[in-house]
Amino acid sequence: MGTVVSFDAPDWAGPVLGRAVQWLHWVDATFSPYRDDSDVSRFGRGSLPLADCASELAQVLAACAEVSALSGGYFTTTPGGRFDPSGYVKGWAIERAAAMLTVAGSAEHSVNGGGDVQCVGDRGSGQPWRVGIADPLRPGSLALVVAGRDFAVATSGVAERGAHIINPHTGQPATGLASLTVVGATLAATDAYATAAFAMGSAARDWVESLDGYEAFAIVPGGQTWQTSGFRAYLS
Repeated sequence: MGTVVSFDAPDWAGPVLGRAVQWLHWVDATFSPYRDDSDVSRFGRGSLPLADCASELAQVLAACAEVSALSGGYFTTTPGGRFDPSGYVKGWAIERAAAMLTVAGSAEHSVNGGGDVQCVGDRGSGQPWRVGIADPLRPGSLALVVAGRDFAVATSGVAERGAHIINPHTGQPATGLASLTVVGATLAATDAYATAAFAMGSAARDWVESLDGYEAFAIVPGGQTWQTSGFRAYLS
């Protein structure tokens, strides 16, 4: 999926880590828009009907449709006119990988996919997980650190890939924000909401405020910041 995934997990979790890594490789082979032979690429070209795709693709499409409706169309599976559900798939895949460790008996672990993180439990001894948020205006620096337990953090912005998130209503890259971080319980929704909110620009704050259980922090291109009313609870 064009990113690096890392695990912070108990020493005994080696076997389940192997299964989680296999799962992520399967997701990449099935959902990557960069692979010509993936189900996503073949479905997007019209050479593979949905009924013949992995059943998970239909599940992902249904979830994407829900986020699109909730966001007033600011979330899309066809950014730039090309079928690409990565805005949902990455968070979904990482959340599932973390769940595999939970099922195996781990109560304290995290999975980080390119800065989008699913945290389970705490770091041990009651210490919260701490997740650094990159400053898009100062490469190599952190804008802030968020902390918590049993939570997910997702950031959309220009820090790593430049202006790559499309506003579906204009067809152009979204430029109203430099960075938008969303915090919630589970990463699939949190990551998708971050993508949709970034595309909204100035309307993102009120939209995230309307979501139950989610908070946001944003940096605008001029360097000013804003945060939703409950975000302070996550500041380290």
